[in-house]
Amino acid sequence: MDIGLPELKAFVAVARHRSFRRAADEAGVSRSSLSHALRSLEQRLGARLLHRTTRSVALTEAGGQLLARLAPVLRDLDDMLDAVGGSGEIAGSLRINANEGGARWLLRAAVPLFLERHPRVSLDLVTEGRLVDIVAEGFDAGVRLREAVPQDMVAVPFGGPARFIAVAAPAYVAAHGRPETPQALLDHRCIRQRLPSGKPYRWEFAREEKNIAIEVPGPLTLDNSQLMVEAAIAALGIAFVPERYARDAIDDGRLVELLGDYSPPLPGLCLYHSSSRQTPAALRAFIEIVRACDKGEGVDRGS
Repeated sequence: MDIGLPELKAFVAVARHRSFRRAADEAGVSRSSLSHALRSLEQRLGARLLHRTTRSVALTEAGGQLLARLAPVLRDLDDMLDAVGGSGEIAGSLRINANEGGARWLLRAAVPLFLERHPRVSLDLVTEGRLVDIVAEGFDAGVRLREAVPQDMVAVPFGGPARFIAVAAPAYVAAHGRPETPQALLDHRCIRQRLPSGKPYRWEFAREEKNIAIEVPGPLTLDNSQLMVEAAIAALGIAFVPERYARDAIDDGRLVELLGDYSPPLPGLCLYHSSSRQTPAALRAFIEIVRACDKGEGVDRGS
């Protein structure tokens, strides 16, 4: 089957960006030439790879299977060609899918040093709440809390343990009292969290090896930890957030921590990648810097 490398690279670019325009801009070609390359590839394979509308691009089942197997091969090929070139300088692209807390840690600690040391690498850091299949969606690595990392992945811990805490403004506590147990939250105004799936998050506590999950009541639902902290500061109710988001407000008295005995530390963040293929040079370099920054920074209460 006579299929050229440019067609395969065109498919991977469109599949990653879910956009012909963004893929064409990245490749420095016209959208029409990119569309022609994709049509030619689909004809030669005898399979539809993409669902196209005027507003969106989505992978078909065949397209997802091809991307999962093809993207690692192309990255390995780029690494091999760079090595043969003999420059010794790492080049190419690195795509990482992270939650918001993980992205903040990386941007503060690892990313500046990585970009300084490896200027020929293009780093694409995508933040979203949902847990994605990093292989199927063309990412080199992901960042999530350890409990969310798939078991078949190689996990690199960083940032120290994470802790989720209940917080409220002193004015709210003065007006409504302080809950002494998680069950007491059922009698309070809580700032609920909406998960990426659309479902409300059940607040999770633990004490003496007993786990407690509470579906809290409340008139306000948000999907962002920083906004939840701001709402709590405004005395709109009790929020349940990663400690790092609330720490400054606790230290300066704008918030107070509640139910501290029910909020033990949890395993923290991990950078993770597939164990089924050779690790790209750019990712190896990024992992080294993450580990070095983690040792130098110590415990970070992020999520």
